[in-house]
Amino acid sequence: MDVKKRNEKYNEYVSKMTPTSRSWPSLIWAFLIGGLICLIGEGLYLLYDQVIFTGYKSDYIGALVSSTLILIAAILTGFGIYDKLGTFAGGGSLVPITGFSNSVTAAAMEHRKEGIVFGTCANMFKIAGPVIVFGVALSMLVGLIYWLISLFV
Repeated sequence: MDVKKRNEKYNEYVSKMTPTSRSWPSLIWAFLIGGLICLIGEGLYLLYDQVIFTGYKSDYIGALVSSTLILIAAILTGFGIYDKLGTFAGGGSLVPITGFSNSVTAAAMEHRKEGIVFGTCANMFKIAGPVIVFGVALSMLVGLIYWLISLFV
């Protein structure tokens, strides 16, 4: 069998075995769920700012909202609810703060049988470490580009 026939047979096999995805419904659900998570964050901000912690600086309120969203996502991950939400919402559940919390919590839970230090903590930081390093490096690069542009403008 020549190479062209083999490639055609392989392409037929791949197209037959590849699951079809419904792009538009997935995109819509991702948008709606991601927006809902952001809406919950805004609601928490308003609740903390105007009802519970009136008079505090907005930086403190923002940190409290972030901490609350991290805690909620970790608890939902612990009960297996966030994974179901992720299956349903796709990328919409990866809103940065809750998605990051989910990935760190899931890694910690997966390796908890290996002990606290070498299981939970070590594997939790396998996820968190690269994300933090990449975020810092990328922000430095963007800052450098911004600074260079400001020299000429």
